Amino acid sequence: MKWHNPDILLWLTALIPLLIAASLLIRARTRRLTRLANPELWRVMMPGYSPRRQWVKNFIRAFAIALAILALARPQWGFRMEKVRQRGLSIIVALDTSKSMLAQDIKPNRLQQAKWGIRDLLGRLKGDRIGLVAFSGSAFLQCPTTIDYAAFAMMLDDVYAGIVPEGGTDLYNALNTAIDSFEKSEESAADKVIILISDGEGHTGDPQELFPRLKEEGIRVFTIGVGTQTGELIQTSDGFVKDENGNVVKSSLNESVLKQIAIETDGFYVRSAPGDFGLERVYEQGLAQLQRDESEERISKIWTERFQGFLAASLLLIAVEAAIRPSKKESR
Repeated sequence: MKWHNPDILLWLTALIPLLIAASLLIRARTRRLTRLANPELWRVMMPGYSPRRQWVKNFIRAFAIALAILALARPQWGFRMEKVRQRGLSIIVALDTSKSMLAQDIKPNRLQQAKWGIRDLLGRLKGDRIGLVAFSGSAFLQCPTTIDYAAFAMMLDDVYAGIVPEGGTDLYNALNTAIDSFEKSEESAADKVIILISDGEGHTGDPQELFPRLKEEGIRVFTIGVGTQTGELIQTSDGFVKDENGNVVKSSLNESVLKQIAIETDGFYVRSAPGDFGLERVYEQGLAQLQRDESEERISKIWTERFQGFLAASLLLIAVEAAIRPSKKESR
């Protein structure tokens, strides 16, 4: 037996304080009623009142919630072996996480718009492997190429401006780390693609040194320029970013280097705009035209979902709890 979402089981611990709180409330109410009138007079003063029914309803309600949580955790047991054939590209998204990506010339800021655009791209992928490189003054592989889009999305959510401690925008390191990540992944006949997302502002490193290697390995680079050419001030939680002389820094889009990288690697450049980040054009005019790898058939273990029984039992208990009257029916 296994759980597809085991972290959700932690929610069960929240039921304990809820049950304790409900029990204390019932006890407190009973004590207040006892002070007001002798329990022997309750039948006359409050016909049908039943603390026991309140206890039963609370217990059933808590049990129903527990079963619903177990259903959300998706219990699985039993499996079948199935042949699967996977087709797809190998894509690495290299995302600029320098402080300049906090500029708000694209609302709410450049980095957040980039993350939303990448999430939209995930919805279009069908079996394509995708990975993530975060970079600024240096770079690291945030998520290796995978077809588990939910895991990729979680890794993407964890990205923030400053996740790479070293400042600046080193495009050489970004591309080099992306290339190396392809080598670490399994061999594939599929086209390999790097989607480089940056404002190109204040870049260091010389990406031209990697052009021969990119061409030799057949890796295309599509670049997206984030921001506006007029630029915007960079605002952080500590205020506006200033240079060494104490002057407020204004960051603007530098397209020249991004265009050069795309042209030299048989990709193309897209400038993002409000409401059109550019990844849709990259997919339709670029990725959709590339070769999909068809891997050999593999035997995969497919686990059988068992959450249905837990969910049905939870719904049944909710119906039972709703049917129980909070007080006894008064006899005539």
